[in-house]
Amino acid sequence: MFLKLLAASLAALAATASAEGAPGYSGFNLIWADTFDGGAGSPVNGNNWNVITNIKVNNEWQTYTTSNQNLQLSGGATVQIVPRKDSSGAWTSARIESKYTFTPPAGTRTMAEARLRFGDNNPANKQGIWPAFWMLGASIRNGVSWPASGEVDIMETVNGQLTGHGTVHCDQYPGGACNEPNGIGGPVGIADQSWHNWRVVFDRRANTWTGETITWFLDGNQFFQVSGSRIGNQGVWNALAASPLYFILNVAVGGDWPGPPNSATLDGYGSMMEVAYVAQYLAS
Repeated sequence: MFLKLLAASLAALAATASAEGAPGYSGFNLIWADTFDGGAGSPVNGNNWNVITNIKVNNEWQTYTTSNQNLQLSGGATVQIVPRKDSSGAWTSARIESKYTFTPPAGTRTMAEARLRFGDNNPANKQGIWPAFWMLGASIRNGVSWPASGEVDIMETVNGQLTGHGTVHCDQYPGGACNEPNGIGGPVGIADQSWHNWRVVFDRRANTWTGETITWFLDGNQFFQVSGSRIGNQGVWNALAASPLYFILNVAVGGDWPGPPNSATLDGYGSMMEVAYVAQYLAS
């Protein structure tokens, strides 16, 4: 058993070879980043992240923990969020939220992105697995309810499908400006489960809030955009594009969207989400 565990750990570490630090981009200054440096099995930097437990939403199955079986630095400059199932069939996973917040300023562009990959399990063995890279309006930490707080989902995918989704949630539930609970969003095909860059750009250079936009990119290619005019309410738009936001990384199991895991669903590194960096930039 020890040899099997050791082999699995070495395989997981080897898979981080493609990881890299936050890149520089012409016309943008790097403002904040976490590149997940540290020894294998170590926790994330507590100065940068809150490790979230005692939260369960969307009828999800997992219990979020602080265990390095669910959340660990790989030793190869990545963080791994690993869903696991115990002998009783109970699922655990991890969710981290940045202590850092940022507000996209008026008159310029703000870019938020991560480089991430998914575990190598066959998509047929990922029913119920729900990895996500997203942001919430920081007002939710001060008592503002969801979805009035605003939510910007940079990347979600479910059930191992090679389709990513970028979405905003806003205003009120149900219905409202963002048609909750569905939100306003768009899909994009993903070439494979390997490393890809997921990004949103807040562009607040327009003369009026109606012309401001949030645009989603996969590997530098635009796949979705929403504007202030589409939201149609300045206060609601400001919650999405002109108020403090924070980053979230998590892998949920089950829930309203993917549905429950089934007998073919596999846990472990093969169903993880691995992240090389999370970064925020401001146009220079």
